[in-house]
Amino acid sequence: RDGAGRRDSVAASRAVATLSRPIKGEMRARVSWTLVLAAFLALPPFQRERVDEMGFGQVFRIERMRVDPALTQALRSRWDTEASAFAFPWGHMIPSLEDVSRITGLRVYGQAVSGYTYPCYHDLAERLLDLPVERRSSLVPRVAESLGLFEAGKNAGETEDEYLERLARVSRRELASEPGTQADLDLRRFLVLFLGRLLFATRGDAVHCRFLPLLADLGEVGGYAWGAAFLAHQFDGLSASERQTSTSGFYPFLQVWAYLHLPALRRGELTRPGLVPIARRWDSRRDTRHLADQLEHLQEALDSYPYLDVVWQPYLGEGDEGQPWRLWGSVQRFIGRESDRCGRAAKILRWGWRRKRATRAQGASISIGGVTGIAVEIGSWKGVTGIAVEIRSWKGVTGIAVEIGSAREATGIAVGMRSTRG
Repeated sequence: RDGAGRRDSVAASRAVATLSRPIKGEMRARVSWTLVLAAFLALPPFQRERVDEMGFGQVFRIERMRVDPALTQALRSRWDTEASAFAFPWGHMIPSLEDVSRITGLRVYGQAVSGYTYPCYHDLAERLLDLPVERRSSLVPRVAESLGLFEAGKNAGETEDEYLERLARVSRRELASEPGTQADLDLRRFLVLFLGRLLFATRGDAVHCRFLPLLADLGEVGGYAWGAAFLAHQFDGLSASERQTSTSGFYPFLQVWAYLHLPALRRGELTRPGLVPIARRWDSRRDTRHLADQLEHLQEALDSYPYLDVVWQPYLGEGDEGQPWRLWGSVQRFIGRESDRCGRAAKILRWGWRRKRATRAQGASISIGGVTGIAVEIGSWKGVTGIAVEIRSWKGVTGIAVEIGSAREATGIAVGMRSTRG
C-alpha cells in the first residue's frame, strides 16, 4: 500500500507540474486581457469608433472569461500536428474560419496578414510609435507604459470592475483627446499592444514589432483578414513543442469552441444567450476539484464521449448578423453548383468572371429548381462596378438584391429580403 501510495503521489506531482505551466500562461493572458481592455476603455469615443471600423470592436464586447487550463490542456493533448486537427476517438475535428467569425467576431475575409520580418525595427518603431527599439531587437519595450498602463496589482478589497476602471482612468490622462498626429501614435501603440499581447500573444510579456508595417496606414488596417491570421496563430500554438503546454493567443476561442462542439463535457455555462459574437454568451463553469483531477476526468470523458453528442454544425440556428461574408459567398456557391444547368446565361457569367478585360453580361435569365429569375451584370473584372442579383424563389427567399461597388473594397452593399425561411 505504501509503495502504491508513493507512486500515486509521484504521478500527481508530475500532473501538477505539467499543469503549472499552462496556469501561468493562461493567467498571464488574463492579465493581458485586463490591460488591453483598460486601454480600449481609456480611448476617446472617436478612437473607439476607429477600432470598431477596423473590425476589432466585437472582441472588446466579450466578457472577461475565467480561464480553464484543464480544458485547454486536454484539447492540446489531442492535437495531431501532422493532420493539423484534433484527433478524437470518433474522428478528426478542426476549428474553422466560421468558428473564428462566429465566436470572436473577427473578420475572416480581406487581404492576407503577411509581410517581411525585418532584422531591425528601430527606424520603423521610432517613426510609427515614437518609441525606442534597440538596433538588434524586434521587441517593443514599454508600450503599455506609453499608454499610461502599469501592471500594478489590485488593491485590497478592490473588485475586478473597480480595478479595470482605475487602470482606464489613469490611462486616459496620457491619451490625446482630439484627432491628430498624437492620436494616431496612441492608436498604433494600442493596436501593437492588442495584437502582440492579446490576439497573437506568445510566451512571455514581450510585444513584437512584426505587425508594425501593417499599421503604417491606419486606414488600411480594417482591410486585412485578421480572423484568418488568428486561426493560423492558434494552429501554430497547438503545433508547438510538446514541452510547451499552454496555448498562446486569445484563450476564450478554444474554450467556447469546446462548449459548442462538445457540450457533454459541461465545461461552459450559457449565461447570456442571444448575444453576438457567441463568446459573449458563455462563461467557464467553476470546478473546485484539483487541477490534476480535472485533467484526468476530461481525458476520460473525451475517451468515452458519446458520438451522438458531438455537435458538428453548432450554427444551424444562427442568423447572419455580423456575418457579411456569408451572403455573397452563398450566392456564388449556389450559382457554381447549378452552373451545369444554367445554359447560356451561366456560360456568359463564368466567362465574365474569368476574363481579365472588362466584359458585360446583361439580362441573363434562367430557371433552375424554383429559381425563376437571375439577372447578373458585370462591368469589370478587377473593379466590379455593378452586380445585381434577383432571386424570386430560393429556399423561401422571395427577393435578394446585391450591389457591390468594388471587387476588393465593397463600397456599397444593399440587401433586401422580403421573406426569409418562409
